[in-house]
Amino acid sequence: MNNKEKFVRYAQMLRDWSSRMNLVAPSTLNDIEKRHFADSAQLADVLPANANVIDLGSGAGFPGVVLAILGWRVTCTESIGKKVAFLNAVRDELKLDNLTIYHGRIENYIATLPHDNKTVFTARAFAPLIKILDYTAKTHYPLYLLKGREIPAEIDVARRKYKFSYKLIPSKTGDGYIIIVQKGR
Repeated sequence: MNNKEKFVRYAQMLRDWSSRMNLVAPSTLNDIEKRHFADSAQLADVLPANANVIDLGSGAGFPGVVLAILGWRVTCTESIGKKVAFLNAVRDELKLDNLTIYHGRIENYIATLPHDNKTVFTARAFAPLIKILDYTAKTHYPLYLLKGREIPAEIDVARRKYKFSYKLIPSKTGDGYIIIVQKGR
C-alpha cells in the first residue's frame, strides 16, 4: 500500500469509527484531506528529518499518524481507551511499523524518556501552550505545535512562567500557526 492508498484508507476508517465515537468534529468529516491531513502534514516541512516524534494527546492521530505515514518514527500518546483502540487499528491496517501507541498519561510517558538529541514533541488541538510546557518541563526537547490564531496570547501567558525562544510560521491550511519552541535550560 503506497502513501496515497494509506491516506484513503485512513480517511475511510476515520469516517467509519467517527460514526460510533467522537474522534473529530462531524463538520470536518467532509474535508478530512485538507482539514486534518494537510494541516498535520505541514509539520513535515519543518521537522528534522531524523526526528523521533512524540505526539501529545494524539486523539484521532493528528498529527502523529500523518507523520508516521510520511515516514517519521512516531509515538502517539493517548489516555482515552477508545481512541487508543482506533489508533491501534489504524497502525495495524496501514502496517505502520514506525508507529507506536502509548496508552496512558503523558506525564507518565515523559518520565520514561531517555535524553537524546533526536526527540521532538508535536501536538494539534491538544492544550494551551502553558499546559504543554508544564507537561514537558523536565525535558529539553523542542516543541512543534499546530496552534490557532490565539497563539500570541498563549505565548504571553507561558512567558510568565517559562524561558523559551520560538518561531511562528503561518499555517498553509488556515488562519493558525506552526510554533516551534526551543526551551531554555
